[in-house]
Parts: sequence; structure tokens; C-alpha cells
Amino acid sequence: MRHIWRTGAQAAAITLILALTEGAGAQEQQGTPAQAPDAAPATPASAAAPQKVTYTVPAGTKVLLQLRSAVNTKSAKPGDGVYLASTFPVVVGTRVMIPAGVYVQGVVDRVQRAGHVKGRAQLDMHFTSIIFPNGSVVEIPGLVNSLPGASKQSVKDDGEGTIEQEGDKARNLGKIAEVTVPAGGTVGSIGGLASGHPLAGGIEGLGVGLAAAGIASLFTRGADVNIESGAQVEMVLQRPLLLEDANLSADAPGRELVPSPQQPKPMPKPVKTQILCPSGGLGCS
Repeated sequence: MRHIWRTGAQAAAITLILALTEGAGAQEQQGTPAQAPDAAPATPASAAAPQKVTYTVPAGTKVLLQLRSAVNTKSAKPGDGVYLASTFPVVVGTRVMIPAGVYVQGVVDRVQRAGHVKGRAQLDMHFTSIIFPNGSVVEIPGLVNSLPGASKQSVKDDGEGTIEQEGDKARNLGKIAEVTVPAGGTVGSIGGLASGHPLAGGIEGLGVGLAAAGIASLFTRGADVNIESGAQVEMVLQRPLLLEDANLSADAPGRELVPSPQQPKPMPKPVKTQILCPSGGLGCS
């Protein structure tokens, strides 16, 4: 009898344990998660990283620059760099977008020298990037709009910012005079003295001088485009320029730029070798 009671008590205990287990399982299936004691609280959506603020400098904005390196059609070639700096701030609304003193870099696109008979010298260049005081670099879509203060160059309204040199008639007339007078005077004097008719010889010599001047003009080019360092260049933006706070901030966006101690050493200057040769020989001084 005692054995039967124990068996019934054990069965009741087992039934109770199974009931408790099934209840806990049902609670988990209903989506009630167990909270860990050391679980970190969820991050609210308001604590997400702030979005970048973008500022727009509209297309057609003009920026006054000063040339830091001279450019001319006699020595320039396509691909050469052009270096400038802004001389007046650009303001949009109430904020300075491009301060004075920022560096601007450009590149030469096309070089055309003046012809011997016709054709004026031309130079095409465009601007590629702007460097802000904090070191951030932004690409810019800019062309030459004008050359304020230039007296011998002008910018063509061709959509490419072509700089063209004006014709120099006084220079050409001076070259003709330099050739005509000496050549005509020399030939006329010699011919007039030999024939005894100085006046006729002078007229004949003038014709010879004009012919010589015509030949000389074929070997004389027109004036080159020459923009000196310090000249004013006005740039116009072809498309809107987008800037961020990182460009306008006075603090550097990245780490501080420190010159590396492992800089390469400059190459030594070449030494001209001396050649020993007997005195009076060819090539010896």
C-alpha cells in the first residue's frame, strides 16, 4: 500500500513538472524574449550620424584670379599646368563660399602661334581644381571669361574661353621699314653712283627695298599671346560647384601634413669634364 502511494506521488510530481515546462514553452512561442541582465539598451534612431550639409555655388559665377606663372604661346604646349590664386571672395547669400587666397590650378588645352602672313596667336586653357585653406581639394568646371586690364589680348565668345592676341600693325610696319630703308639705300646709292644718276638710282633702290621687305615678312611671325605673372584672369563656372562643411571649415579634415624626414636628396649638379689637347689644335681654346 505504501509502495502504491509513493508511485502515485511520483506521477503527480512528474505531471506538475511537465505542465510547468509546457507553460514556459508557450510563453516563449508568444514572443516574450528573456531579458539578459547585462543587455545594452537599443540605440534610438535620433542618435544616428548627422547628414552632410551641401552648399551650391551656381553656374555662371565669376571668380577673379591672379596668375602666378606666366603663360605664352611661344613656350607653352598642351598639358602644361597653369597656377593661379583668387583675389576676391565669392559670396552666396550671406556666406563666403570661395575666400580670397585659395589656389586654383588649370591646364593648357591648345596653343596656336601666329602665322607668317595671316592668323593670330591663340591659347585655350581651362581650370581643373581649387585648393581651400584647410587643404581640401575640389574639382571645378571653369573657363576663362575675360582678362581684366589686358590691352593686347582678348577672350573670344566661342564657349571655349579662347585667348587671342590682337594684331600688331605697328610692329609689322617697323620690321618693313628696318628692311626697306637699308636695302633700298644701299642698292640705290651703289647703282646711282655707278650710272651718274643718283635720283633714278634711289627710286630703283626703293623698289629693291620693298621687294626685300616682302620677302622678310614671310619669315616674320605675328605677336605671341603673352600673359605675365600677376595678370588678372576672370574664371566663370560652367556648372554648379557643390561644397561641404569640410571644404569651408578652417580645420583640416584629415591628419596634419608633416614633411617626411625621408625626403629624396637633390641630384648633384653636372660637372663639365675638361678635355686636354695640344695648344692650337681644333676645338681647343
